[in-house]
Amino acid sequence: MTAPTARDDGDRFGLPGSPDLLRSVFRQHAAGVAVITAAHGDGPVGFTATSLNSVSADPPLLSFTIGTGSSSWPAIRDSGHIGVHILAEHQSELAGLFARSGADRFGPATAWVPGPHGVPLLDGVLAWLVCRVVALVPAGAHRVVIAEAIEGDPAGEGRPLLYHQGRFNALRD
Repeated sequence: MTAPTARDDGDRFGLPGSPDLLRSVFRQHAAGVAVITAAHGDGPVGFTATSLNSVSADPPLLSFTIGTGSSSWPAIRDSGHIGVHILAEHQSELAGLFARSGADRFGPATAWVPGPHGVPLLDGVLAWLVCRVVALVPAGAHRVVIAEAIEGDPAGEGRPLLYHQGRFNALRD
């Protein structure tokens, strides 16, 4: 393990906290890629998330964040249930589609079906969950969504898609 070292500017060890510092540090953190979906009066909505976390096994809780300026935020805020989809390494185009603002995310190129509670479920993913939203916690210009898994399927095949250094990546052998 490498210990922090002093920088040339004196006794200071690191840079002051800032949005740029946080982004730079988290570019070094490889994260799994998920798509979050919800049913809405105007049709299904969804977005790509790399902030997915397991919170508790009992009860089965997870969390993710969403910006309150996101086009998906009103649907997530108002939905009682959401879908969580773990993407496979061959699904980088799907991840990019759900990450692009203004994209037709549920157009003809996206294979999906309405699932339990009307939640849109994407085909061909590694795993999916339908969750009941239990809390929306303010966090700056975002909300931390805490949800309880109520149904799912972990039986997809393949390896996970990762996000690292600002790009979608696959595991290497």
